[in-house]
Amino acid sequence: MTRFGFPFLLWALIVGLLATMTFAVMVGSVNITPSLIWEVLFLKLGILSETAASKAQTVIIWEIRLPRVVLAAMVGAALSISGAAIQALVKNSIADPYILGVSSGASVGATSVILLGAFSTFGVYALSLAAFLGAILSVLTVFLLARVNGRTSVIRLLLAGIAVSMVLSAITNFMLMMSKQQGGVQAVMHWMLGSLAGAKWSNLGIPFFTLLLVFLLLFMNYRQLNALLLGEETAATLGINLERFRVFIILFVALLTGVMVAVSGSIGFVGLIIPHIVRMIVGSNYKSVLPVSALIGAIFLVWADIGARLVIAPEEMPIGIITAICGGPVFIWMLRRRRYSFGDGE
Repeated sequence: MTRFGFPFLLWALIVGLLATMTFAVMVGSVNITPSLIWEVLFLKLGILSETAASKAQTVIIWEIRLPRVVLAAMVGAALSISGAAIQALVKNSIADPYILGVSSGASVGATSVILLGAFSTFGVYALSLAAFLGAILSVLTVFLLARVNGRTSVIRLLLAGIAVSMVLSAITNFMLMMSKQQGGVQAVMHWMLGSLAGAKWSNLGIPFFTLLLVFLLLFMNYRQLNALLLGEETAATLGINLERFRVFIILFVALLTGVMVAVSGSIGFVGLIIPHIVRMIVGSNYKSVLPVSALIGAIFLVWADIGARLVIAPEEMPIGIITAICGGPVFIWMLRRRRYSFGDGE
């Protein structure tokens, strides 16, 4: 892609994301115009002193719809860049952020809160805290199992991730089977399939700064990510400390994914599909892959959330079902393309 083409693509995606988020805030039982949305936003930011929106419309825009849309964009961006980084780490096109056991660990934590009342002293933050702790403990277990003679083995990382995920999934299923709380079981299943319904401004600070931090760290190390695609020997000859860099990716990707899963539940296929699509558009240079993945991932998940709210309205469908319905066929189509292979942009 030419120098002119890539900046144009970035700006087009930024405009597309803003338009998508604006439309997402408009969707709902109460009709709201785009001008009212931006007036309320500028009012809250102190740019405007008054707005034509009523008090009820202001509450709907600012307190209900906008936090949810912002969370959807952040989760989509986070899962996409995490998936891109993990695929470079293991040099495997079917790897995603959950391969480290993040999702299954978070599910155990969330299930223990919903069904057993664990962490009840933390009130409304109990679910997010338990899910995050479960995710991080799962990743640490996988990481320790993957260490061989002081080094991290990629093959062991994959196998340990699968094994730990299966064990933790069994624990979650056991708690669900033994529980007599029908409402609690339904709540767990809904959480495990992903939901953005609990989005509040007070919950968005940590995910936002975590996303910003990890994105900047990964972007600053895009050359090392590119080198990983060339193989271990080539990366080593370029002066990259492979062991240290692997630990760096594992820890920060686990941190980012764990934070996002804690606030949104387990949303599949985003971290798997989006990096594939991005490499087909801009190639395999991570200087381009990371920002484009973040923007396309954000747009995709905002649209997925719109679908989750509309498909069975007034009820809400778990967003993970929407991403699976969209992502599965796309992934199969990409696998069937003869010219597509991991690491190239064709």
